[in-house]
Amino acid sequence: MANFYRTSTANMYDNALRNLGTRQTALSNLQENLTSGKRVVRASDDPVAAAQAERAMTRLARVQTDQRALENQRNSIAQAESTMGEAVDLVQEARQLIVSAGNGSLTPNDRKTIANQLQGLREQLSSMVNRKDSNGMPLLGALGSALTPFLGPQSGSPDYTFSGLPGQGSGTDSSLPLSLDGESAFMFVPQRDGAYNAAVTTSSTDHLLTTDGIKPTDTSLITGNNYQIVFSGVGPGATAGTTTATYTITNTTTGVSSAPVTVPDFPSDKPVSIGVTGIPGIPGMSFNITGTPVKKVDGTYSLSPANGDSISLQPSASIFSTLDSAIRDIGNATTSGAASQAVGQALNNIDIGMERMHNMRGYAGELLNRADRITGDQDKRAVQLEADRSRAEDLDMIKGISDFQNNQIGYEAALKSYAQVQKLSLFNYIG
Repeated sequence: MANFYRTSTANMYDNALRNLGTRQTALSNLQENLTSGKRVVRASDDPVAAAQAERAMTRLARVQTDQRALENQRNSIAQAESTMGEAVDLVQEARQLIVSAGNGSLTPNDRKTIANQLQGLREQLSSMVNRKDSNGMPLLGALGSALTPFLGPQSGSPDYTFSGLPGQGSGTDSSLPLSLDGESAFMFVPQRDGAYNAAVTTSSTDHLLTTDGIKPTDTSLITGNNYQIVFSGVGPGATAGTTTATYTITNTTTGVSSAPVTVPDFPSDKPVSIGVTGIPGIPGMSFNITGTPVKKVDGTYSLSPANGDSISLQPSASIFSTLDSAIRDIGNATTSGAASQAVGQALNNIDIGMERMHNMRGYAGELLNRADRITGDQDKRAVQLEADRSRAEDLDMIKGISDFQNNQIGYEAALKSYAQVQKLSLFNYIG
């Protein structure tokens, strides 16, 4: 019997120590959970929850990376949009100067002064469209371009070129393009825009010959070639007081001439409007030629158009080309008629260019709105992912404190009971 009691006492001692160690470990783990604020400190605590938390943290890190990239993209597009706004203001200012150059009371020197002002604006515009972002990349570089996308003026034709790949990059669900399509905003394509400049050359200064702006009627038919219209056979009409004129249209790029066109019996003492449109002369475009006779000292009227008068049509390569043509033609205009012709052509093509610039600026604004929407969506996703991570690994502090206090009380009770019985042994009562 003595051997049985000695064994029982040793077993009780070992059990007490083991329980104390278990309670101490549990209390230490609860304390670690409370100090870290996490229910899952190590993957071994809850492998499934640890995996869920890790996936949520990985996705959250990706969202944060996308947001940092988006901020850089937003800054670039904001700078590009600001540049487009400044460019629109410059072209609008140039347009106002061009309108003022059409004032018939101006002298040639006045028009030269306006041309000098236009030259300054054009130089500012050329510098502005080649701006770069904080990383040294062109803001208007389209799908990729040289560090200086817009080159010109050049001696060849076209006088301005875009050194890059035209086109607008598209954004994704979490990103924006880094640049805008400057080619689309500032360069002209004949088959798309129908921007042509008409230059009038008269055989004498005793009559006035002008044209209005060239209008595209079917862009799919526009060739982009150069044309020349030459008047001949101008003389008396079939009835008294009338004039008849004939003109021929030549495609100076291909060297092909159309059949002569006769304008019969128009009043000799009144302006005549001659409509030029379509095939076979100038496919896809139309415009009007206005001949205004001038009364001579002897009471007769000069013929307008007159033999030898010609009109040259050349596609305009860009908004810069349009401004250069306006600067040249307004500055060299010796008569109000020549100035009027230069002003009319410039305004027609500037309006085409400004339409494209406004469209690109509007697109930039939409990209910035898209960035705001992406940011809002990403913020919501980040909140959701943070909630998923929290549910997987964070500690319910109220429950954690309660468990810690309960375990602490149990541990203290175990220590006290162990202290009371650790020295008890049957040997104390033997002998």
